Amino acid sequence: MVFMANYAAGQQTAGNDSMGMELLKAALASRVKNLSTIMTKNLKGQLDFCIENVETEWEAAFNFSDNTDFLQGCLRQTKGDVQQRLCTSSEIKFYSTSLLEVVDDSGAARSSNYLKPNKNCNLSSWIPGCEPGWACSAGKDTKIDFENDKEIPSRTLDCQSCCEGFFCPHGLTCMIPCPMGAYCPVAKLNTTTGICDPYRYQLPPGSTNHSCGGADVWADFMSATELFCSAGFYCPTTVQKNPCSKGHYCRAGSTAQTSCYTFATCERQTANQNITAYGVMFFGAIVLVLLIIYNCSDQVLSSRERKQAKSREAGARKARESAQAQNRWKSNLASVGSQLSKTFSRRKSTRQDMQFNSDQNKPGKDSGVPLPPGMSQAKAKKQHNLNKMINESEGNQLDSEGSNIETGDKKSKKDKGKQLQSRTQIFRYAYGQIEKEKAMQEQNNHITFSGVIDMENEFEMSRRPPIEVHFKDLTLTLKGKRKHLLRCVTGTLSPGRVSAVMGPSGAGKTTFLSALTGKAAAGCTTTGSILINGKSDSIQSYKKIIGYVPQDDIVHGNLTVEENLWFSARCRLPADLAKPEKVLVVERVIESLGLQHVRESLVGTVEKRGISGGQRKRVNVGLEMVIEPSLLILDEPTSGLDSSSSQLLLRALRREALEGVNVCMVLHQPSYSLFRMFDDFILLAKGGLTAYHGPVSKVEEYFSGLGINVPDRVNPPDHFIDILEGIYKLPASIGVSYKDLPLKWMLHNGYAVPPDMLASSRSAASSAGENSAHGGSGAAVGPDQSFAGELWSDVRSNVEQKKDHIHHRLLASTDLSNRKTPGFLIQYRYFLGRLSKQRLREAKIQSVDYLILLLAGICLGTLAKVSDETFGAQGYLYTVIAVSLLGKITALRSFSLDKIYYWRESASGMSSMAYFMAKDTLDHFNTIVKPAVYLSMFYFFNNPRSSIWDNYLVLLCLTHCVTGIAYVLAIYFEPGPAQLWSVLLPVVLTLIANQDSDPLMAKIGDFCYPKWALEAFLLATARRFSLSLSLTIRHLESNASGLWN
Repeated sequence: MVFMANYAAGQQTAGNDSMGMELLKAALASRVKNLSTIMTKNLKGQLDFCIENVETEWEAAFNFSDNTDFLQGCLRQTKGDVQQRLCTSSEIKFYSTSLLEVVDDSGAARSSNYLKPNKNCNLSSWIPGCEPGWACSAGKDTKIDFENDKEIPSRTLDCQSCCEGFFCPHGLTCMIPCPMGAYCPVAKLNTTTGICDPYRYQLPPGSTNHSCGGADVWADFMSATELFCSAGFYCPTTVQKNPCSKGHYCRAGSTAQTSCYTFATCERQTANQNITAYGVMFFGAIVLVLLIIYNCSDQVLSSRERKQAKSREAGARKARESAQAQNRWKSNLASVGSQLSKTFSRRKSTRQDMQFNSDQNKPGKDSGVPLPPGMSQAKAKKQHNLNKMINESEGNQLDSEGSNIETGDKKSKKDKGKQLQSRTQIFRYAYGQIEKEKAMQEQNNHITFSGVIDMENEFEMSRRPPIEVHFKDLTLTLKGKRKHLLRCVTGTLSPGRVSAVMGPSGAGKTTFLSALTGKAAAGCTTTGSILINGKSDSIQSYKKIIGYVPQDDIVHGNLTVEENLWFSARCRLPADLAKPEKVLVVERVIESLGLQHVRESLVGTVEKRGISGGQRKRVNVGLEMVIEPSLLILDEPTSGLDSSSSQLLLRALRREALEGVNVCMVLHQPSYSLFRMFDDFILLAKGGLTAYHGPVSKVEEYFSGLGINVPDRVNPPDHFIDILEGIYKLPASIGVSYKDLPLKWMLHNGYAVPPDMLASSRSAASSAGENSAHGGSGAAVGPDQSFAGELWSDVRSNVEQKKDHIHHRLLASTDLSNRKTPGFLIQYRYFLGRLSKQRLREAKIQSVDYLILLLAGICLGTLAKVSDETFGAQGYLYTVIAVSLLGKITALRSFSLDKIYYWRESASGMSSMAYFMAKDTLDHFNTIVKPAVYLSMFYFFNNPRSSIWDNYLVLLCLTHCVTGIAYVLAIYFEPGPAQLWSVLLPVVLTLIANQDSDPLMAKIGDFCYPKWALEAFLLATARRFSLSLSLTIRHLESNASGLWN
């Protein structure tokens, strides 16, 4: 190679350098390529984190095959002595250790452009080649091993300025080729500043023969901006710089100009194309879609509801026509029968009458029902045959119409489910059964009163599994405070009977119902026994066939009346029950509760008006009636209802009792007619003590025995409650005080009486009435506590209540209900359908969320300017915070506002996993779409180097992360604190991730998602840079705090 260089130099002198120069250029290009391989080995481990293929990128950075004119110029300048000036592997390694990141003893990262002393440049030997932009030769006759990475060769001869297209580091005497994308001309002295432009070094003082050389350093973009091709220009070689033409843009470090998009604007020497027009078009398109969704979202469900309404109306119409036809058929047959009976009637003799009477008294004859006057046995037989013909004709007609299914026959239910296919047929069957029931009700006017009801005998009613609840000495005491909520309550709730629980405020009525259903265990000590069907099983084991109607109307406001009832029926009725039977159950409940005219109306919320309060209350009751429970507990179901609505509700509940349902409810001030509709009456006094528990028909008789008579024109329950409240003063002549009534009841029935009540019934009753907070009767026992003691007692009580509450929620119980409800997958489908309807009705809120995202993307994309020095870190930092805030606040709505609905549904046996998975599935739609909506604005208004796909993937992961955090906040906090935490967390975590100077905070920052999100954005941007700019990432990491601030 040295011989070729000398030969080429001789040929150049002679003026015939064409062939020799080409050989030298080829040899030098080969050496430079080998040099790039050496540099790859030294730097690959430092760059592969931000460059996918270091070898390919390095090859492109040092591929000078297209233009080697600068090599020819360097050969002429050095007279063929270029290779003796190129850096070896050891020198490149020595230089790269100071160029790239260095970790000092304290663990802090730093970067440096200053080299340590070496063999050629040290304190004792500092030749001109050690100055920046200068290099020396090792001698033409010296053989250099470029692969040697252990020893730096001696270079002290023929020192001169660095060749154009190369850089000569300060402290080394060799040259390294500048990579593509850099601009390395020979420096010129600026006489004003004394600096060698375009670089930053100065001439050494006292060296008059020293001139400005070439480039002196290859560093990151922020430290040495002058080394790279300027923005608005492109550099096809490292010594050529051309301005970018109109219609093209040239970023910093460009080797070629890039054509602009069709609608983008690119002026001459522009650094980046302006693609705001695309953002405006996307904004208009998305806003148009949002407007359509905002105005037309309700039409999607409305059209479906109209189709269902048409099918239902058609079925109801056909059922009514069928019922009318049956009635006409009955009347025709009855008239024919009456004419026949008149034709064949004759006067009976006395003997025949006596014979008839004797026959009636014989065993096997129906002697209990007398025949009408003038009707003989033969005539009665004919009339019976006629009625049989009518019934058979009715049955045949119903069979032909597809509506003859006996309510209690499970096999026929399953077969009918297979036969009835269309929605109209199903509704026709359901309304046909309802019309039959209405006809029976008209024939039995006494259906609302207790006693023998003919409807149960004439119309086959389905019997449900009975649940009898017997409780003995049931006592509930608050932990820590030792206050009685219930005390010594004994009695029985029987199937097929409707019981009313009444009493003054603070008597523990709601607590009593909660104790029966196992909902009052948290924070309370329970004594006594509760037997279910004579066994000491947990009542939670029967929760699938127990309906509990809470005092508050916990009904989904963004669903219609029918949708609320139908969802409860599908999830809680037996899985093997045919769909026609489920429809019948729901339609029967809607009909019995008088909700037919509002079935398609939204229940409504606080923000959006829906049905009335009384109708909402009836829907709340209907949610439990549609599951066909065996035990139905209701907490003040008639509150807010007028008299007619209350009677309508009680009629529906009495029908439930006919099927063997055990109904128990709390009431406040019922009317007399309403009171007489109950079978049993439970009267509680203050302190949770029983004053009466027995049949309604005997309550006045019992109190009359105590000398308490109900005045005329006074409602008995109101009078008794006034007595227990102390409003009505009992006369002293009877010798009974209202405080003694619970003791009298216990002594009347022979129940065990607590010793304190026997010792001083009056003082104990007074304590029960005056010291009760929620029916509490017992005051704290022991000496008065100090303020600190009371505070500690309250804290301990609250902790125990929380502990019991969690234990109660997580407690598993054996299912003894013998009802197999739909499994996880089916309930997941039901939950998914319900949530889809709710989200469609909340489309306006969703549209506003997306509009806010659009505006946030426009604002942040416009305000955060893209900079090659910072890789757009500022804009990405704003993006992390904005997306975190908007994503969390939106995700909070998934669970924060639905907690009360979830607790009710999970307590009834619905799958919690199906509920959560359905919520999460629909929220994934937002997780996928919202990053795209935000990025559609931010990307086109900011125009970063990274691709839109890389940005989307990072935003997708970020949104998924913040959504999970929002789930946790929504589940474990109330809505107010959850919103506060969702706002504080992104800001606080970003500040923690920014504290790189503190080792402890830096370790904590490794667990903060903003740090990883920002690094992902920066790495996505770094992959779009050429190798000549990739080292900027190291500078970004070592100076991250400055960038983020």
